[in-house]
Amino acid sequence: MLQLTWHKAALASALLLAACTPQAQDQIAREAARSTVTRVVTDRFPGVPVEPTINCVIDNATAVQIRALAIDTVGGPTQSSIEIVTQIVSKPEALTCLAAQGLPALLR
Repeated sequence: MLQLTWHKAALASALLLAACTPQAQDQIAREAARSTVTRVVTDRFPGVPVEPTINCVIDNATAVQIRALAIDTVGGPTQSSIEIVTQIVSKPEALTCLAAQGLPALLR
């Protein structure tokens, strides 16, 4: 029964997304991806400032990565989600973001 509910929710989300403008679609996907990233960050990176880290991951993800992470919101996070987040935080831009945003949060 729970599985059926997830499928209905995913279908409803897909239909809603299809009716939106590209900007709205991007925002919805980013919010869904944020949910997956939050779970990955809290599980895999204990001790890091969660909110700044999530922001840096989302801000440095490609559109393809955002969509993959958004899809994993329904049943994830999956191993793929973990790998995607790890790839993103390894980017020089993300590391710069983490140093600028995360480090000050740790020092507070």
